[in-house]
Amino acid sequence: MKRRTVAVVTPYYPPHIGGVEHYAARVARAVAAAPGLDAVVLTTAPRGLRTTVSTEDGVRVVRLGVWLRLSNTPLSPLWPLQLRHWLRRTGADVVHAHAPVPGLGDLAVALAGRRRPAVLTYHAGSMHKGLPGSGAADRLIGAYERRVLPRVFRRARALVAVSPVSLAAGQPHAVEITPGVDTARFTPGGPPSGRGRTLLYVGRMDRSSAWKGVDVLVRALARVPDARLRLVGGGDMVADLLALAADLGVGDRVEAAGELTGDALVAAVRGAAVLALPSLTASESFGMALVEAMACGTPVVGSAVGGIPYVIEDGESGLLVPPGDAEALAAACARLLDDAELADRLGAAGRRRAEEHYAWDTLTARYVELFRSL
Repeated sequence: MKRRTVAVVTPYYPPHIGGVEHYAARVARAVAAAPGLDAVVLTTAPRGLRTTVSTEDGVRVVRLGVWLRLSNTPLSPLWPLQLRHWLRRTGADVVHAHAPVPGLGDLAVALAGRRRPAVLTYHAGSMHKGLPGSGAADRLIGAYERRVLPRVFRRARALVAVSPVSLAAGQPHAVEITPGVDTARFTPGGPPSGRGRTLLYVGRMDRSSAWKGVDVLVRALARVPDARLRLVGGGDMVADLLALAADLGVGDRVEAAGELTGDALVAAVRGAAVLALPSLTASESFGMALVEAMACGTPVVGSAVGGIPYVIEDGESGLLVPPGDAEALAAACARLLDDAELADRLGAAGRRRAEEHYAWDTLTARYVELFRSL
């Protein structure tokens, strides 16, 4: 039987850290491990104009050069030619593109052609930020989402929405496959009530991703006595957050741990008393850090915005607070730090929810089935 090749096209890929990157890598590795299937990843290089080819975790990874970056969007005028070349050279039978970062995924769907079906996984609700100073960017985003994105959706043979708030949700040819967690790796540590008073944030801290609301979490910390905040991740906003903490008089209670992966990340999540995701807009369509924390039995607090309320059952597997409300966020975190019974109950419920709904093996098996059907 002829082996079939799935080309996973994603704007970013590990070691670049982020939810889309991790999701794409999980799908690629699952395809590579499936009988009769091969996987190749087409992504962007972290720096430079040259194309590089490597094998990572058993998957061939082609990194295309980047000419410029607009905010979080890498671009190159050579990509149309390069994508055609690599899709032909790798013998790709199916294209699996990831968005919302415009550019590479859109091109891949357009270039797939009629004989090479394309699957588009859309990872966000509207990327409209609605934040001070984002007017020009929001106008461009609005034009893209109104005029370009519907055409990309129509060209894709299948759409995957990562949550009910993804812009792909509700399309007639869309299915929902959420992000997941490795429940064999992210396992519970000791009871949350026995951990130190540490709040944890895991994710990007870029100025272009200010909608993550990490500044709200820093302001909340100032209202939670004796608690510490550990920031895991990188970005050009880290220095701003540390300066804000100093201005609020809590600089000595905030640690910027940098980007953690592997066992170091698991240890950070297992050791925290609470993980918070204080996002401000529907750009947060899911929140992978939440399910990783839940798998570790770590209580979670998230904003009632975007896809977060579909992950957290308020009062059952975590707590929800209004977006942008530092006082409410502080109160929820303090409640979990001070109420041992509640913290342990929500931590255990989170673990059960992660096992029942977000185990990666079950989710990636659905992708393999989808690709085979095409």
